[in-house]
Amino acid sequence: MSPIKLAIVGVGKIVRDQHLPSIANNADFELIATASRHGTVDGIPAFTTIEAMLDAVPAIDAVSLCMPPQYRYEAAHKALSAGKHVFLEKPPGATLSEVVDLENLAKAKGVSLFASWHSRYAPAVEAAKAFLAGTTIHSAHVIWKEDVRHWHPNQEWIWQAGGLGVFDPGINALSIVTHILPPLFLTGATLAFPENRDSPIAADLHFKSGAGLPVHAEFDWRQTGKQSWDIVAETAGGQMVLADGGSKLSVNGELTFSAPEAEYPSLYRRFAEIVKAGTSDVDVSPLRHVADAFMLGKRKFVEAFYD
Repeated sequence: MSPIKLAIVGVGKIVRDQHLPSIANNADFELIATASRHGTVDGIPAFTTIEAMLDAVPAIDAVSLCMPPQYRYEAAHKALSAGKHVFLEKPPGATLSEVVDLENLAKAKGVSLFASWHSRYAPAVEAAKAFLAGTTIHSAHVIWKEDVRHWHPNQEWIWQAGGLGVFDPGINALSIVTHILPPLFLTGATLAFPENRDSPIAADLHFKSGAGLPVHAEFDWRQTGKQSWDIVAETAGGQMVLADGGSKLSVNGELTFSAPEAEYPSLYRRFAEIVKAGTSDVDVSPLRHVADAFMLGKRKFVEAFYD
């Protein structure tokens, strides 16, 4: 089978750090075009809009959309309408309704839509899921705290409505939680908004399952020093710690699984798989929890934040 002819829209840091190396090392894909207001890729035809790219390069089979979520729906609609398979960076959209509409459009056009959740493909996540499936879970605690100044310097879109604020990294934790724990629903939340921003800088969330399993999640973008991306579960088999964003698994203090990070290569393998199978993979459960937090959460205002 010939490679899937791929285009990328939105050539920024995440594309250079993760998408391009993953595509280059995957024989199922051939990058043939990009569209971005500023970024380009050496040796690849570049356009400033998705419309110009789709018009000029009809051979494109699939499009990876890597712009901020507020602008992703319009681009995805254009690509799907043109009969292209679409890879959505996380979060898949600014609203749930957008993503559902895109899923319906992909089905109508007979193409694949992939709502990617890279943290689910962290190396120790499946081992954590297997451990939890074999025991009784008593409670879980999610600690996802990082320094926004380091990871998102001068990125104003994350603070605008639809940019999700601290839920931009927090949704990575939720993508793991919705994969390894039983179905949960939000019971309470407090969202901290800087006085000069439209999106929260911190969130304190409480969930439970239908069987009463309590889960507490803390997200914060003001962390200094060591960054925290951990999920701790108290179980009948002891304490499980899924640490460093899902790269290490420990049980009762003993490291049981660790492997190099390979999230984006796994995402592109999955994208190729669904394109070949003629299916879609669109799970909105992490985004649904974010929407519930905005609906149910109490808001408090904290001091103004300047990058």
